[in-house]
Parts: sequence; C-alpha cells; structure tokens
Amino acid sequence: MQPRPAGLGELFEAQRAAHRAEPHVGVGLRVDRLDRAIDLLIGNQQRFCAALAADFGQRPVELSRFMDLFPAIHGLQFARKHVRRWMRPQRRPLGLPMGVPGTRGTIEPQPLGVVGVVSPWNFPVALTFGPLAGILAAGNRCVLKPSELTPRVSELMRELVSKSFDPSELAVVTGGADVARAFVSLPFDHVIFTGSTRVGREVMLAAAQHLVPVTLELGGKCPVIIGRTAGLKRAVDRILMAKLANAGQMCLAPDYVCVPRESVDEFIELGTQWAWRAYRNLPANSDYTSLVSEQHVARIAALKADAIAKGATIIPLGADGPSPPDSRLVTPALIAGATPDMRVMQEEIFGPLLPVNPYDRLEEVIDDLNRRERPLALYYFGNDRAEERTLLQRTISGGVTVNDVAVHFLAEELPFGGVGASGIGAYHGEYGFRRFSHERAVFHQSRLDLAGLVGLRPPYTSRLRRSLSLLIRR
Repeated sequence: MQPRPAGLGELFEAQRAAHRAEPHVGVGLRVDRLDRAIDLLIGNQQRFCAALAADFGQRPVELSRFMDLFPAIHGLQFARKHVRRWMRPQRRPLGLPMGVPGTRGTIEPQPLGVVGVVSPWNFPVALTFGPLAGILAAGNRCVLKPSELTPRVSELMRELVSKSFDPSELAVVTGGADVARAFVSLPFDHVIFTGSTRVGREVMLAAAQHLVPVTLELGGKCPVIIGRTAGLKRAVDRILMAKLANAGQMCLAPDYVCVPRESVDEFIELGTQWAWRAYRNLPANSDYTSLVSEQHVARIAALKADAIAKGATIIPLGADGPSPPDSRLVTPALIAGATPDMRVMQEEIFGPLLPVNPYDRLEEVIDDLNRRERPLALYYFGNDRAEERTLLQRTISGGVTVNDVAVHFLAEELPFGGVGASGIGAYHGEYGFRRFSHERAVFHQSRLDLAGLVGLRPPYTSRLRRSLSLLIRR
C-alpha cells in the first residue's frame, strides 16, 4: 500500500463525511459552486497567465487566455446555464409486463460523492477546471491533483481554491509522483486522469484495487488526412496554427499529415511560408511557447536525430537564428521521408515536429490507421462527402473535426473523450454531468396485484403457464 502524504487521507475523509451528511445537493448550491469557480478564474487571469509563462519559460498571454482559461470558463458557464434541466428526473415509458396502469419509471441523477481529478501540465487550467464543471454540476465534492511540472500554476490553484471553497467541498493537493500514486490509491467514487497512456494504465490499476470507476483522457498519434478536394492553403494554415500553438504540447495536436503524393512539395512550401510569417525571428518571438522542461527538449532532439539517422529530411520552420543557450524554445520542423521504423511514427510526438507523409490512395491511409492504436482525434480536410463518409465509417477515433483541427474540444454540446489506448469515457457539457452522476432507476409499482393477475404466486397453475406463453414468444 502506497503511504499517504500527511493530510491527504484526512482531507479525503473530511469530504467523504461531508457527502454522507449531505448526499443530496440542491441546485442553488451547485450553481453557487460553479459561480465561485468562474469568479476564481476570471478574477485572476493575470496571475494565471504569469504563472503559466513562468512554468513554461515562455508562453504568450493570449494563448494562455484562449487555450487554457477560456475553455475552462466556458465549460463552467455552460454547466451553470443548464444544470437545473440536467438535474430533472427523466420519465421513462414502461412496456409490458411492467408497464401496467399505475406503474411509472424515472431516472434520477444523484451525486457520486467524492471525485478525484489528476490533471496534466500542458493545459493545467483547462484540464483541471474543465472536468470540474461536470463534477460540481453533478453535486459532487472534489480533490484536485495538478501536475508537478507546472508548480507555480499548481500552487496558485491551491491558494485560490482554499480562499473560495471550504476544503470539504473542493481542495487542491500538490506534490510529485509519490503524491499522485497515493492520490489514485484512495477509494474515490470516481477518478478522472488526463495524461499519457502509460501513466493511465497505472492509474487504472491503482483504482481497480477499490473498484473505483475511471475516466481516462489520454492521447495518441492524431492523424490529419488531406483529400484531393481540399483547399491546401487553408488546410496548411489550420493545421500549423493548431500544431504550433503551445509548441505542439497538446494531446489533440496533429501528429502526422497524410498528403496526396502530388501535393507534398506544395504542402511543404506553403508550410514554410506560413511559419515564416507567423514565427519569424523565432528566438526573439514572444508568440511562441517553450517546451516545459529540459527532459522534453532532449526527447524532441532525440526524435529528430533518430529520423535523420534513418533517412528523413528535416525542414525547419520560421527560425532566423539559434535560440539562447538557456532557452527551451525548440525550432518547429516538418519531416519529409518518415518511415514506420522511425520513432516519430511510433510515439506520440507532443512537440513541434510534424511528419508529412505521401499517399496514393485513401485505402492505404485507412489500412494504416486501422493497424494503429485508436487516436484521440482524427482530422479530415476535403469537400468530397463520399470520401469523408468512407473515412468516418471505416476508422475509429475519440473525436473528429472536419476541415479544421481540435475545435470539437470547445463544443460543450459534444462529448469529448478517447477510445481504446486514447482513453475511456467522455465528458463536457451534459456528458460530463452524466459521467459524474449516478443515474438511479426508480420504479413505482401499481396498486394492482400483478402477481395475482399472471398467476405468479405459488402454487403455480395453468394461469402462469398461459401468461408465460403470451410473454415469451416471437
């Protein structure tokens, strides 16, 4: 058993006791908690942006506000707007044999209890407060464990949450891998983890000791397929804008692009032109983001070296000179000639490298996709509805965006989640509310003596045999 850091067990038990004392949470308190979370983020935008920039080394304020703060605030506001409707019991018509006069069935969502959230470093605000929208709307209490790789953001969360919430409602615990292991070993009523597939397996294994249900938001190699009917210039713009935001450190970032063979050179030329306009003089460009640590810089360098050693060509994007020696800014690059034996085609890149792979027929792309683990997202650019439908019907992924990249994440009306190696379960909007609720079935029996009508009460007679003959038939 993993030893628990001082206070973690006590905090968990305090929330558990508070839930037992108040298992039903009215809509007023749920809205109040959502309001407090919204106010916490809106009122401290500058502090969050400064902490994010300090943790990353360089991160533009605009990117932090749009990609970290906005999705979290939007999700919380969406939940606040709709939670009253989500909470209503849902009537269900009942068919025979139970749907006799006087019976009725409902589904009543109720809070699970205490939910644990383990959030990552790449978008530490959005991927902490995003799940929290559904958790609070569902009436749960929650303990948050943000990443140790963004310690300033984690500490700011701890400080601000402690001022806005009683620890029996919502609390933040900080620390390294030892704290995370102890955290996921607690008997939560649900755990949601966002991070790598490797760590997701460890979380699931730890949660299984207490039969804790898990939602795993993982990653994988998200492919982009460019059809022959696509506007290539527009596709390049949207692909690179998403890929290079946060320097590729995004689970939904395009991991490789499949381009018709005759268009590869044009794609590379357009990509080079786009990057020079967007990130000219990269070492001094404040619109670009650093990698989060030296280990991540070294990993990206190793991926490039492996690709070069095995025959790939690296096409740098937007760099006028070397980065300062103490900088973690890594020049983005396209990779031409990537082959299946290269690490960039085997591992999730999670950085500013983008293989550009030629294809002749869509069938080749589909076959390759289906041999791989299922990605968190798939992107298609094109105006051929038949080709789009073929791709959607013959592949599996967590989500899909057509003619853009990653924007389905912002749609609170749609579920967000992976499948297989890219995740288990989905949240956002009402799907998050349902994910963190127990949907309890409630059956109200009629005053009629149903057992007597069908002859169910012993001793059994021909009446029951006739009733069963009517019930069990084609």
